[in-house]
Amino acid sequence: MLGKKLKDKITGFTGVATGKASYITGCDQYLLAPQCAENGSFIDGHWFDEGRLVILDESLNFEVTAEKPGCDKEAPKK
Repeated sequence: MLGKKLKDKITGFTGVATGKASYITGCDQYLLAPQCAENGSFIDGHWFDEGRLVILDESLNFEVTAEKPGCDKEAPKK
């Protein structure tokens, strides 16, 4: 689900999954990064349990496909 646009079923919060955390208890969570506000300011991302998330658009995939991704690389453009 990384790189896909997701929605939390409970809150309606939407964003692109930019991070994943797997816990020893078996719970997986995804960090959703929302679009910027209309004035261009950033909105904080939030972590959600995998079971609460639905994929909004199967065709969207912002996943990094570079051989060696890193902070020195430009973000992928769609």
